Amino acid sequence: MPTIKLIDVTKKFGKGSLAVDHLNMEIKDGEFVSLLGPSGCGKTTTLRMIAGLETPTEGEIYFDDECVFSDEKGVNLSPDKRNVGFLFQNYALWPHMTVYNNISFGLENMKWPKEKIDARVKEICETMRISEYMNRYPAELSGGQQQRVAIARTLAPNPRVLLMDEPLSNLDAKLRNDMRTELKRLHKNSGSTFVYVTHDQSEAMTLSTKVALIRNGLLQQYCPPLQLYGEPNNVFCADFMGNPSMNFVEMHGVRKGDDVLLENKEFKLLFKPNDPIDIKEENDYVLGIRPEFIKIADKGIRSSVISSLPSGMETTLSLGVGDIVLSAVVFGSIDFAMESTEYFDFEGNGYVLFDKESQEKLTLGSLKIVE
Repeated sequence: MPTIKLIDVTKKFGKGSLAVDHLNMEIKDGEFVSLLGPSGCGKTTTLRMIAGLETPTEGEIYFDDECVFSDEKGVNLSPDKRNVGFLFQNYALWPHMTVYNNISFGLENMKWPKEKIDARVKEICETMRISEYMNRYPAELSGGQQQRVAIARTLAPNPRVLLMDEPLSNLDAKLRNDMRTELKRLHKNSGSTFVYVTHDQSEAMTLSTKVALIRNGLLQQYCPPLQLYGEPNNVFCADFMGNPSMNFVEMHGVRKGDDVLLENKEFKLLFKPNDPIDIKEENDYVLGIRPEFIKIADKGIRSSVISSLPSGMETTLSLGVGDIVLSAVVFGSIDFAMESTEYFDFEGNGYVLFDKESQEKLTLGSLKIVE
C-alpha cells in the first residue's frame, strides 16, 4: 500500500470559491485517516482529488514516488490508473443482481479469469461475513448488510487505497456503531490504507489512527484523535472535538511568577502551566475546560443545577455560576435535582489556555481555585 502525499494542493471553483487552500498532508501506508470538519469545509473535495475524480487547481499528489497529479508537470492520472477503491454515501448496488454478481461485476470488467473471480468473491464475502447472502438481492438485505456488500465490492479488486465518503450516514444509530466495529476490524485485518470523510467527530475519534480537521479549506490540525482531543491547536479544534463539547470561559490574566492568575466576575483561578512558557504580564485569555475535569465536591465554586441528563453510565450536568454556564460529566448512575445547589472543583492538568485575540492554544496546565 502506498504513502499518499499532498503538496500545496488547492482547489478553486469559479472565481471566488476556494474549496481547499494549499493543503499539505502525508497519509502513511496502512493508516486510517479521517478527513473531519463541518459541511462545506473541503473534505469531500480533498477525497475526490486523491481519487482523481476532481482535478486540483494547483499542487501535487504522490502515491509513494509516483506523481499522480502535478499542475506544473502536466500530470493527471485518471482514476482507473490510481488503483483506488471509492465507497460512496449511496451504496449504488445493482438491484437486479445478486450479492455475488454485484461483487464480481467489476472484476469481470477488469477481465479477471472466471476461477480467480469466484475465489476472490468467496474470499471477500467471508472477510465481510456475508457468505450466506451471496445469492440474495439487495432488496432482501438490511442496511448494514447492504453496506457490507458495498465494501466487499470496493475491496474485491485489491485497491491500493480505500476511500470512503460518509459511508455510514444512511444507517441508524445501532447499525452505525456495529459498522464502525466492522470497519476497524477490517482495517486491522487488511492492512490497507483507509481515507475516510465524516462530519461526525465521534466517528473520527473511534475509527482513526489520525484525524485531519479542516475548516474553510484550511487544515487546522493533523494528528492522532486523542492528541486532537487533549491538545487542540485552537478554539475551533477544541470546540469541534468532544461531546459534550469543551467549556470556554473568558478570563483576564495577570502573571504570577511562572503561573497566571485568571479572573472574571464570578471566580478566580490560578493556572499552573505544565511546561514553562513565556507569559505576558497581563492579557485576555480563553480557558478551555473539558466537562470531565469538573468534579462535584463538598466545597469549591457554588453553582446551580440548570439541567441533569442521566444516561446510566454517566450524567451530563449544566451548572450555572452567575452568567456562566458550564457542562460537567459525573460518572456513575446518579441524578441531580433541578435548581439544586452543587459545589465543584477542578482535577487533572489538561486545561487549555488560549489567547483570546488569536484563538490559538498557548499551553496546557492545572487549575486551583483562589478564595
